[in-house]
Amino acid sequence: MSSATVTATDTSDRISKLRELMQSPEYNVNAFVIPSEDAHQSEYVAECDERRAYISGFTGSAGLAVVSLDSAALFTDGRYFLQASQQLDSNWTLMKSGLPNVPTWQEYLVKNLPPGSRIGIDPLVFTAADATKLEKELSKSGSSLIPVPNLVDFIWTNRPSRPAHKLLTLSTATTGRTHAEKIAQLRQELEKKAVVGCVVSGLDEIAWLFNMRGSDVHCNPVFFAYAIVTQVALGKENIVEARSPVTDAKAIKNNTELEGMRQCHLRDAAAVINYFAWLEDQLSTGSRLDEADGAEQLQKFRAEQKGFVGLSFDTISSTGPNGAIIHYKPEKPTASIIDPKLVYLCDSGGQYLDGTTDITRTLHFQTPTAHEKRCFTRVLQGHIAIDSAIFPDGTTGYSLDILSRRALWTDGLDFRHGTGHGVGAFLNVHEGPHGCGPRPAYNEVALVPGMTLTNEPGYYEDGEFGIRIENVLLVRKAKTEHRFGGKEYYGFEHITFVPIQTKMIERSLLTSAEIDWINRYHAECLEKVEPYLEKGSLGYEWLKREAVPI
Repeated sequence: MSSATVTATDTSDRISKLRELMQSPEYNVNAFVIPSEDAHQSEYVAECDERRAYISGFTGSAGLAVVSLDSAALFTDGRYFLQASQQLDSNWTLMKSGLPNVPTWQEYLVKNLPPGSRIGIDPLVFTAADATKLEKELSKSGSSLIPVPNLVDFIWTNRPSRPAHKLLTLSTATTGRTHAEKIAQLRQELEKKAVVGCVVSGLDEIAWLFNMRGSDVHCNPVFFAYAIVTQVALGKENIVEARSPVTDAKAIKNNTELEGMRQCHLRDAAAVINYFAWLEDQLSTGSRLDEADGAEQLQKFRAEQKGFVGLSFDTISSTGPNGAIIHYKPEKPTASIIDPKLVYLCDSGGQYLDGTTDITRTLHFQTPTAHEKRCFTRVLQGHIAIDSAIFPDGTTGYSLDILSRRALWTDGLDFRHGTGHGVGAFLNVHEGPHGCGPRPAYNEVALVPGMTLTNEPGYYEDGEFGIRIENVLLVRKAKTEHRFGGKEYYGFEHITFVPIQTKMIERSLLTSAEIDWINRYHAECLEKVEPYLEKGSLGYEWLKREAVPI
């Protein structure tokens, strides 16, 4: 079965108009840089801020475009190599960031443009650190950085208007702390750091700090705003560039937020189980459902749950080769028919008043091949290794990442994305500053109790299938026989409770400890989620069957 048809967007006219502006006397730049982020450095942006997607045709959430007078290049990471190759037309060169001999976009500007070139950027969508780094690189060739308005906005026909929806104020029953208490804590941090104020531009930080939520960005309960919290009047001489202390405070959930996350994951598990049972039943009777039909039905099951607000991201419902597109989004009329003879990958999540969920399961509705089972089992072993990890205070997700890949490496396999990211409490599904993966930034922030972290190793074969197993974890103190050096030791509590399909497991590859983990996990799924399912329903019976010990 072929993957869904993806048609590249013809960007010739857009690029031509952009180059006309670049060469105008008013701007006179040799290249213009278009990142994915908006003026708040958001990962997910409103439609009106999807400038990089508009100019390039590539719709993935991560990437950067460079348009010069005679070339156009799109830089993105390994999650999007396949998707970008399908969506970019002949005007573009795909730069696969992280691969050998592929320059960074800063290096590209130095090497591919004449010395003394003028590089245009919109300063609203660049951090000061990125601009400083770019200026340093450009100085090597005598080139300069030129601040200009966002030129894409001038050529974007029918650009969506900027949303301004109503806001929701949360009670302390949900947040655990008042906004006044959070601001007081922030001021204490400012005093410790000997700074007089803090500019808060991250939309999720503002929403968290003021206990408010909105709907200005798809799947993210945030609203457009800026905030300044000060102890005295600010001045340029008092500005310090540093990571926002709001980011650090938001990442560590209080007891109310942690309990909300636990509870919403139980209801979410019931919705996901009902969906898998429904889908299996439909396919067994010969129904022809496409991937978008599946995503729509899963949302309906979630909408039945208490406190459901919306999705936390667009559902990745993918059959066969589409599963190898790591951030695939099924859309009619190009979505593929779900083939029960192929591997099915579903990555989805919900926004609830008491928390945010993110779960991936990989299923086969008939008989998986020996190769598919072996790959699935290697991914599962990495998942178990992270879930079971015990580590001393000061350990980062960068240090733990190897655990998720060790079993895959045994077979010469790997995956091109991080192993885990933080998850907001009724906020953005991707939350920092911590994470688990090979990115050096993940070595800057240690994991501490109260943090959330996804556990999602995977494996993908282009044109064949994709495998990913994802749970949300909470960092907590661990009980150890000793405490070397007087340090605290930490571990994880998983709060996602949907069975991992046992027919995809090659049992002979597992250790006895791994088998015990699977059986304990499935016993937890049965105990915790059964009360949320109607007795005798498809979901109830599916859970009972899938939770049987191996």
